[in-house]
Amino acid sequence: MHMTITENKVVLIHYTLKDNSGETLDSSEGKDPLAYIQGIGNIIIGLEEALAGKVVGDKVTTTIAPEKAYGVRNDANVHVVPLSGFQADGDEKLVEGMQVRVETNEGVSIADVAKIDGEEVTLDLNHPLAGETLHFDVEIVDIREATKEELDHGHAHGPGGHHHH
Repeated sequence: MHMTITENKVVLIHYTLKDNSGETLDSSEGKDPLAYIQGIGNIIIGLEEALAGKVVGDKVTTTIAPEKAYGVRNDANVHVVPLSGFQADGDEKLVEGMQVRVETNEGVSIADVAKIDGEEVTLDLNHPLAGETLHFDVEIVDIREATKEELDHGHAHGPGGHHHH
């Protein structure tokens, strides 16, 4: 009985993610496969769509447009804030290119410090891969039913899952 990737299945995949220039951004090579639950937004929608209906052993190469990946860049996600609003951790000095945690209406977000100009800091809350077309090479390692607990928690447990002890 071959299980296929459908809603609420736990899927273990090995993957390599490249950008348009062919540079590897992320890969599970040499690590545990990534475990995710299909259909609940653990991974980007474009990848869920590409993997739906596949079986163990399938290799999938897919190109995902920003709209189905991390979204397009949105200028509304770029904010200029006063430098005085930052309490640096200890003696850490705010520098361009570093990432900071910021409180937003949606909770805590990670922002990139895009620019520091005198007393003004430009924060970019766009996802680092926003606007990027992503290229995935995926190999499906295992498929199983998700447990009730996994569905309640919204992520896979066990090897490759959310909890590493």
